[in-house]
Formats: sequence, C-alpha cells, structure tokens
Amino acid sequence: MRAAIITRPGGPEVLEVQNREMPEPTADWVRVRVRAAGVNRADLAQRAGFYPAPAGSPADIPGMEFAGEVDAIGPLVQLWKPGQRVMGITGGGAQAEYLLAHEGMLVEIPENLDFVQAASVPEVFMTAHDALFTQAGLQMGERLLVHAVGSGVGTAAIQLANAVGASVYGTSRTASKLERAKALGLEVGMTDQNFAAEIKQLTRGEGVHVVLDFVGASYMEQNLDALTAWGRLVFLATLGGSQADVNLGVVMAKRLQIRGCTLRSRTLEEKLAVTRRFATNVVPLLASAKVIPIVEEVFSLRDIAKAHNVMADNRNFGKLVIKIDD
Repeated sequence: MRAAIITRPGGPEVLEVQNREMPEPTADWVRVRVRAAGVNRADLAQRAGFYPAPAGSPADIPGMEFAGEVDAIGPLVQLWKPGQRVMGITGGGAQAEYLLAHEGMLVEIPENLDFVQAASVPEVFMTAHDALFTQAGLQMGERLLVHAVGSGVGTAAIQLANAVGASVYGTSRTASKLERAKALGLEVGMTDQNFAAEIKQLTRGEGVHVVLDFVGASYMEQNLDALTAWGRLVFLATLGGSQADVNLGVVMAKRLQIRGCTLRSRTLEEKLAVTRRFATNVVPLLASAKVIPIVEEVFSLRDIAKAHNVMADNRNFGKLVIKIDD
C-alpha cells in the first residue's frame, strides 16, 4: 500500500510517499480502505519529532482521522461488514491507503457526506464535543469564548455550541476568519489583544462561562479575567507556551475550574467512550446538516508537504484534507 512516510524528523521536505506492507486485521479489528484523511497540527509536530505516535500506532505514518470503506474484518468483529462507509480517529497511520482500527472506534458516515467531508469531521468534532460538554459541561444559554475560531476545532465548537443554544464569542488574528466564522454562528469576533476587556464590556461585567483555549500561557491572565463565577477553562493545546503564572486568588474567588484535554494519549476505553458519545450526539446533527464540515482545501497524497506548509502558515479556515485515492 502507499503511505505518507516521515523519513526523519524535520520540515515538510522529509515527507515521502512510499510502499508499505498491507496490515492484516485480527480479533475485533477492522481494515479500512482509506479514501481521505484530515490534516492536523499534531501531524506537523510528529513530523518535526516533537509528538511521537502512541504505542501501537505507526511511528512514521502521520494522520489521526480518516474516512473510507471497510475492507476486511477480524474474526471477532460483530459491528461491521466489508463495503460499509466509515470514519474515525486513530493514533496515527491515517495518511495511507489502508489502516487498522478497533471496531468500536468506527462510525458510519452519514449519507449526505462524501469521503472528503467525512475525513474532516472526526478529530475536530470529537475534540470539540468532548471539551465543551464532557469536560466543561456547557449548557443552554451559557456564553462560550473560543480562541482560534478559524481552526478545525474552532469551527466545530462554534456550531456545536449554537446547536445547544449557547452564545459564542471568538478570537482570531485574522479579520477574514472572524467574518467567515459569523456564518457558522459566531456572535462576536475580536482580536486576541484585549479580549478579556471586550468580553467584560459585552457581557456587562459578567464574563463567559466557558473558555476553549489552544494558546496556553500567553492567554492565561486574560482567560481568568474573562470568566464569570464558576467558569470553566479547557486547554486543548499550548501554542503560546506551556508555563504560566496563575493567580490562584482569582481562581479561588471565582470558583473556577481549569482542565487539560487531549484525545490522542487516552486509553482505548476512553476513546471508545468519546466515539460513542460522538456517534449518539453529533452524527445526527451532521446527517441533518445542522452542523457541517468545513473544508478549506484538498490535496493529493503526493502533495502532503504542501498541506503541511499551508497549515504551518495558518492559512486555512477549517480543515485541510488529503485525498488518498488520487
């Protein structure tokens, strides 16, 4: 099978398309013929040597989300049969013609989505749904602040929050991304300079109930200031640094909760639970087009380095997708 290979740690130039041995499914595992795979910032970190794949996942094949067809099944598989259209997340290896997935990690693709659209869904919508509702407990009528609203997770979070009747505020360094995000339900867009003061003014001094943050240390002080009493701050990444001074007096006075959240490093059992909640709560919204995948650009597998460059430059609004069968 053809696969994108990280030949050594480095820049996009270290990516090559090579032939690898076809994986064989055993027990309750499924072989998927991958038709498309999403690109995520974690792929760039893995390629650079900073974010190795978890045990059991290919160490040199990037890709954490996919869409395709069931190709073969292990002898204990009960949920799937060859030919079914499926999507899901994986620890790595999605940017290849075939991969192995536990049967419980697969979700049927709604009929209204093609493979490219479906490949842009799992990582960002599962991450956003888990962070907003399982971790932060976002409720109808609450206010949410999403940083990097033009990212894949950002565009998913806006839509999911709107689906439950929450109000969404968001930041971006790019004015055009804020404008595009309004079409998805963003109520107020702002720069990342003085967002806490703007939030306080817009909410008459109350603040937001939940903050979804990808930046980390450089936003910590403003995040705490922007939160209302009993507010919840969820970190999904630390692009602006991982070491921050925290005013514990503010945390205590406001009774705040601060949580870190990742999917890739969780146990299989935890990922199975996330997948089930996604299938139950989000897939029906996708099937009815109440939430939609946002695909910025599609690349062929041989052009994967170009996709990495686009993501590194923060040029995309929503998702970048690799079409594997080109």
